[in-house]
Amino acid sequence: MQFILDENVPKSVQTQLVKLGYECNFSREFIPLGSVDQLVAFLSEQKGCILVSFDGDFKKVAPKIPKGQRKRFRKLSRIQLHCTEFQAAERLNRAIGLIENEYIIAQNSSDQRMIVEVGKSFIKTMR
Repeated sequence: MQFILDENVPKSVQTQLVKLGYECNFSREFIPLGSVDQLVAFLSEQKGCILVSFDGDFKKVAPKIPKGQRKRFRKLSRIQLHCTEFQAAERLNRAIGLIENEYIIAQNSSDQRMIVEVGKSFIKTMR
């Protein structure tokens, strides 16, 4: 698994994912800060990376059940964080086993997108 972190994700998340052995870059390493969500989604999808963000707008940009124009990001996997920035690295660390399993399940299904939401006290997967 490889990850692209949206600009609102703290450095501690990147540090934790790299510590766990994953390739992990911030979107700002490839596109300008403040880029629209569609460009961030396009970058993540083209690189085959899982997008990690606090931004709930990606639900609208790349929904699980797309309508009309929203069918563009049919291969975008994403993790949406619903915890505080301070908790993000630890919550991802605790969720990584489930995330790895969901990724394997997604890669072996017709819809290869993995969508996971990680909150203060919950982890939610969408299949």
